[in-house]
Amino acid sequence: MTLPAMSWVRFLRNYGPIPTNGNLFDEHISAALRRAKVEPICLPTPYVDQMADCIRSREFGAVLITGTAGDGKTYHCRQLWSRLEGDPSDWDNSNPIKHLRLADGRSACFVKDLSELSDSIGERILDGLEAAVSGQDEQTVYVIAANHGQILDRLRRRAHQQNSSSPLYQPIQEALIHAGKEHTRLKVFDLSRTAHRQSLDNVMRAVTEHQQWSKCQSCDLDQGDRICPIAENRRRLLRTGDEGAERLNRRLGDLIEVARLNGAHLPVRDLLALAANMLLGHPDAKEGLMTCNDVQDLQGEGRIGFASLYSNVFAENLKSRKGANRAMSRSVFRILHSFGIGTETNNNIDGLLVYGTDDTWLRQDFETLVANDTIYGASSNFEAFQHQYLEGEEGARLDADAFLARLGGQRQRLFFTLPEEVADRYMFWELTTFRYAGDYLELVDAIRPDGDRRPLDERVRERIVQGLNRGMTGLLLDNADQIFIASSGGFTQSKLSVLCENTLPSRYDRERGLGLIIRWDSYTQSPCLSFRLSRDRSQEINFDLTPVRFEFLCRVAEGALPSSFSNECFEDLLALKARLLSLSEDLRRQSQLQDDEEEYVEPAGLELTFIEIEEKGHGFLKKITVRSSV
Repeated sequence: MTLPAMSWVRFLRNYGPIPTNGNLFDEHISAALRRAKVEPICLPTPYVDQMADCIRSREFGAVLITGTAGDGKTYHCRQLWSRLEGDPSDWDNSNPIKHLRLADGRSACFVKDLSELSDSIGERILDGLEAAVSGQDEQTVYVIAANHGQILDRLRRRAHQQNSSSPLYQPIQEALIHAGKEHTRLKVFDLSRTAHRQSLDNVMRAVTEHQQWSKCQSCDLDQGDRICPIAENRRRLLRTGDEGAERLNRRLGDLIEVARLNGAHLPVRDLLALAANMLLGHPDAKEGLMTCNDVQDLQGEGRIGFASLYSNVFAENLKSRKGANRAMSRSVFRILHSFGIGTETNNNIDGLLVYGTDDTWLRQDFETLVANDTIYGASSNFEAFQHQYLEGEEGARLDADAFLARLGGQRQRLFFTLPEEVADRYMFWELTTFRYAGDYLELVDAIRPDGDRRPLDERVRERIVQGLNRGMTGLLLDNADQIFIASSGGFTQSKLSVLCENTLPSRYDRERGLGLIIRWDSYTQSPCLSFRLSRDRSQEINFDLTPVRFEFLCRVAEGALPSSFSNECFEDLLALKARLLSLSEDLRRQSQLQDDEEEYVEPAGLELTFIEIEEKGHGFLKKITVRSSV
């Protein structure tokens, strides 16, 4: 059966997590486009104009396009070739090295992927690269695509073989570590620094707004009462002023942003696989991804509801052992799965899903939030299992796995569909392992230079301070106005520390130059806690506030035991405490030396300061002087 968009859907399917996903590799895309006879998926390449300007200017001898696997290095290289009016047929041949005559008579040498070159050819390219960058060869400019480690490893081995250091190793390493630090004749473009949320937005728009989808308008499988799950998934993602689509894309972007701030890197290749899986995923389709021919069978069997894009986000369509291995081999599915959406929940949301049809207090919410979606929400299939679970015989209620499995899918759907207006009753972030991620993202927007720049919510600051105090002292302190730097009297890693060595205001005091600052770190591109115990800025102690550390502090502030949530985070906090104690001791010694220079006063005894707790959890300091009886 020939369907209008069949070729396009098959082409898109090859971007998904299947064994034959050659479309994810730019070096294979030209042949795939010719076979499918469709237009390519075009992603923005904001760096290409700057790359072209660098090459035309004669100021640079080389342009290095780097990043991790899947960041689009070869794609940018090909787009730059086209921008400089290179012949597309020359680019498509198998030779990894391309030469292009520029308008000013110079030659541009393109290396599509440094890893494809043999040692001897690679040495020749590096010889030319060093000559071009040093200015010895001004007639050739090099454009090289390479992973971070590849170029540095080549230069390191080259230096070892020649028994002399490479003049390019240090500049390239500096450019990769610190953006902006570059050789005067070498321009480095690190694609891994691209913001993940923006990359996701670019990918989703490029895929859902592709012109080939117009062919679906004449398809009989999506007319009248017939619903094509592929077209339905696209409609739910397509941002045409629809509030639900905007919310879905925003929440998905939030997950990707939290993952980035936790240190995960998601290349464009993975985001393309995610987009294809969201649109085409179905557990009954071959390899878990639908083609147009699958749709008619699924409609006849009444199983289109299992194509839910909300579950496809987490690769629930790839339940077989091989499919699960394919999904988890991609970092995007592994990271999204780690949020636990589908298994995490709270009583309000599960009460809504289980008892919403019978409970008069919940019925209106159930109609608005669940029953309004008859395809992926309260479908006839879901309602049948719900009825069997609530009203069936005892044996049916005991065998509740089928209904409970559907509850997981509904939790996933609700995470992406619950309006912000009902967050006081149904907190969608509690459907994840990061229950305070919403507060964290608001903190990021408040302190990021290009964010909303709103005042930081004081409740968030209070939880951070309470979490720090409880974690570093082991006491159930509720103080939010100061931070206790305490020890056990000896061992700094002690979980219970009641001997206060120093205190710090929870807000920065400009007059004294002391306090806690919650700021944006431009290097790590993430929030940071800065502890200032003196006016000397060089003695500032910084603590990266990642989402998992923020979650740890908030959970501890709410009463969780530190080690029960995360031993790793607890160890990080104890290490921070050790640094604060060490600095406090150094500052105390400096103060004593200054006092000794003025006038020595015989101490009356050893003065110790202990942390005591009032009935309501407020901590206060109690000083005790220990005198010798000798």
